[in-house]
Amino acid sequence: MRRVLRVLVKLVAGLAMLALVLTGVVWFLTYHPDPVEAAETTCPKGTPELRSGQDVRVMSWNVQYLAGRGYVFYYDLPDGDGPDKRPSRESIARTLDEVVRVIKQEEPDVVLLQEVDRGSSRTDGADQLALIKAQLGGAYPCTAAAFYHKARFVPHPKIMGSVGMSLGVLSRTRIDKATRYQLPHICGDPVTVAFNFDRAVLAVELPVDSGETLTAMETHLDAFAQGCDTMQRQVKAVEGILDKTEGAWLISGDFNLLATDKAYARLGKVQRGYFSPHTELTPLLGDYSHFPTNREIDSGNPAFFTHFPNDPSVGHPDRTIDYFFYSPGLRATHEEVRQDRPKISDHFAMLTTVTAP
Repeated sequence: MRRVLRVLVKLVAGLAMLALVLTGVVWFLTYHPDPVEAAETTCPKGTPELRSGQDVRVMSWNVQYLAGRGYVFYYDLPDGDGPDKRPSRESIARTLDEVVRVIKQEEPDVVLLQEVDRGSSRTDGADQLALIKAQLGGAYPCTAAAFYHKARFVPHPKIMGSVGMSLGVLSRTRIDKATRYQLPHICGDPVTVAFNFDRAVLAVELPVDSGETLTAMETHLDAFAQGCDTMQRQVKAVEGILDKTEGAWLISGDFNLLATDKAYARLGKVQRGYFSPHTELTPLLGDYSHFPTNREIDSGNPAFFTHFPNDPSVGHPDRTIDYFFYSPGLRATHEEVRQDRPKISDHFAMLTTVTAP
């Protein structure tokens, strides 16, 4: 009996040691940001600030890690069985040129980019924000960035390498401060959550010569969160950030949420499976002015669609899931969705003009 007990004790101790080692390995491989922390910022001394009353042109764009067109990635199909794992180097180089061309044509003062790879195996470890900035010359001296998916190695059969995806900001004028806010995680077991996305809000404070500040924020909320309250929790967290932000602000990005019941009804049965029949975005839609508006979305006008799925069964832009939201009193004009054809990303660039306080 004692011998059996000794064997059991050794077995339990061995299993405990193995669990401890595995926990350490997972911790070492994955990303652990603080709930609120300073974001990476580069801004040369002497960069001018905004002028009060100045029109500030803002672009927001999910650039799909410069993958380009013609791909159906594994996550682009409902069953996760798309044939493509990564874009070619030639496609990345072409898409980089196209993204830079659009930015040069539009000449925004602030560029808010989502899905920017920095250190991902699938894009050869490149810092795509640095590449974009370099091709723009000295037009955007100030940058900020915050990772929302980062790991030294992800043991997913379609990845099996490093990941580094970030939110990125380019600014013509001075950035005084950049802050990363962690959002709630998608549901799942601890190991899956550890290797999954760390969704976030990136906020940059742009000083104005009046002494005021214009805060530009961006985010990219979760997708594939059906059967869980992830989206409600993330929207609630975003609203909490907005409530605490003083002065004039705007937030944009890929919210991965429809805005209205009509938008849901317009989708095919398979595509509706990605969304709730009644949007989780209601708190933001009800409290803040936004573009596109509910009326514009409900019109069914394709000019307000922001997403062109890679799923070949869709084959055209069919939904609005990217938005601008504005603080009370912030004036916005010249709002548009730029729908380049052929598409550059699976999302279209969005533009707005606001007035510096």
